[in-house]
Amino acid sequence: TSTLQQEASQKLGFSVKQTMTLAQNLYREGAITYMRTDSFTLSEEAIAAAQKEITAKYGVEYHQARRYKTKDAGAQEAHEAIRPTDLTKPEVYGLEDQAARLYALIYKRTLASQMSDAKLQKTQIKTNISNRDESFLANGEILVFPGFLSVYDYLSSDDKLLPDLSQGDELTLVSFAARESFSRAKPRYTEASLVKKIEEMGIGRPSTFATMVSTVQDRNYVTKETREGVERAYQLIEINEGKVSESTPVENAGAEKNKLFPTSVAYLLTDFLVKHFGDIVDYKFTANLETDFDTIANQGVVWQSVVKEFYGPFHAKIEAADDISREETHGMRDLGIDPKSGKPVSVRFGRFGPFAQIGHKDDEDKPAFASLRGNLVIETITLDEALELFNMPRTVGETDDFGVIKANYGRFGPYIQYGKKYVSLKEDIPEDVTLEKALELIAAKEKFDAERIIKTFVDSEIQILNGRFGPYIWNGKKKGKGQKNITISKLFGDKEPSELTLEECKKAISGKIKSKAAKRKKKTKKKAVKKTTKKASKKS
Repeated sequence: TSTLQQEASQKLGFSVKQTMTLAQNLYREGAITYMRTDSFTLSEEAIAAAQKEITAKYGVEYHQARRYKTKDAGAQEAHEAIRPTDLTKPEVYGLEDQAARLYALIYKRTLASQMSDAKLQKTQIKTNISNRDESFLANGEILVFPGFLSVYDYLSSDDKLLPDLSQGDELTLVSFAARESFSRAKPRYTEASLVKKIEEMGIGRPSTFATMVSTVQDRNYVTKETREGVERAYQLIEINEGKVSESTPVENAGAEKNKLFPTSVAYLLTDFLVKHFGDIVDYKFTANLETDFDTIANQGVVWQSVVKEFYGPFHAKIEAADDISREETHGMRDLGIDPKSGKPVSVRFGRFGPFAQIGHKDDEDKPAFASLRGNLVIETITLDEALELFNMPRTVGETDDFGVIKANYGRFGPYIQYGKKYVSLKEDIPEDVTLEKALELIAAKEKFDAERIIKTFVDSEIQILNGRFGPYIWNGKKKGKGQKNITISKLFGDKEPSELTLEECKKAISGKIKSKAAKRKKKTKKKAVKKTTKKASKKS
């Protein structure tokens, strides 16, 4: 299961959750065997079928029977490895595109597991320098016999062909390049590499890998993102036909594609749990618990003793957590002093997420607040980055029709403001949005509002509007402050919404007009009839 999730991620770009959903559907269709397994073993029937298929398609020399064994002592191996149920079918008709691609991956990998090794001719050329001790090495390889690579994605473009040389040949330097190199940060996890890691650590089971990876994303502990890199200059020295040149080209560094990035919530929660529940979140605890479950399943120990051993100390920690102060859970971090006001700048976690703050809550002047946005997190944000957050709102421009137009970040994301109206920014950010783009968004909103409003009333907040479920009466109040929306068709039937009077709207809002359905129900309700029975007379 874990191998399928990793391969589907790397070769097809599928998420772990997506892979398991598709595999579940393939299993239901009878196209593959059970998709939740920790076994590498194929049945003898499958091995024989693979042999027949390989020799028929590629020849006897391409077949090599293999029987794999798991290295995991805790593996249950209740089911065989995932494979097609019929190896004579390289594709299954009627499948959707993504399911067909996953089936093809499973089919090819199953056949490849029973095929001969590929044979590569590797060559290394060592070139000495006449007046120095250093030497140059060139490596190349040529595919001599494809073996399993005939089935399983071999990219011939990776071949490096070297010229035909003999020992002792003298070579003339035509060109040479030496470039500055930089140390690379440890790569971030992808969904596939995270599955591989938790499997290596003995955490979880094939049936839970996808759930674990999906849950940390659903709870906003990590986000899967593609981030652009930043421009970085590097030194380059070249020799071409005896002439030396130096330059400083620019490259894109640090770009990430579909990688998992921890959020401020993750840092805060991890710090809290490690401090107060260190043994519970220890990786070894989870792995050992998996072993205990296996022991219980094999009747080596009764489950009550395992639960008792865990629950006693754990319950004590839960009770102790009641005394933890709220300030401790905010994850506050001091960044420095604001040069303009001389007040301290800090970041912390609040009710609506992480934010930066200038000043203290006890100051005479109210502190300034700004939400952290983009890739900024509490643990790594710098003072300059925090101060940059307070440069909002930004004035985008001014027009006769809409006055001053501003761009800013809000609780629900970036937006454009003109007068008392707001438009969400879906694609642009406040720092870069142009006046032309802002006017385009405003025009779209004005058009939407014009089509949305059916009728308004003088000296009243009440409006008749168009909504998702048809025309409705709105009492003018905002959500959480007494808002009421009354569907017109329920109270007034087929009456034209634009013909409703203010008085009728007020009665509808106050509940003085009953819905048509309620009236019909009242009319058709039958009066209950009391039944009476007589006792049968006794026979003499």
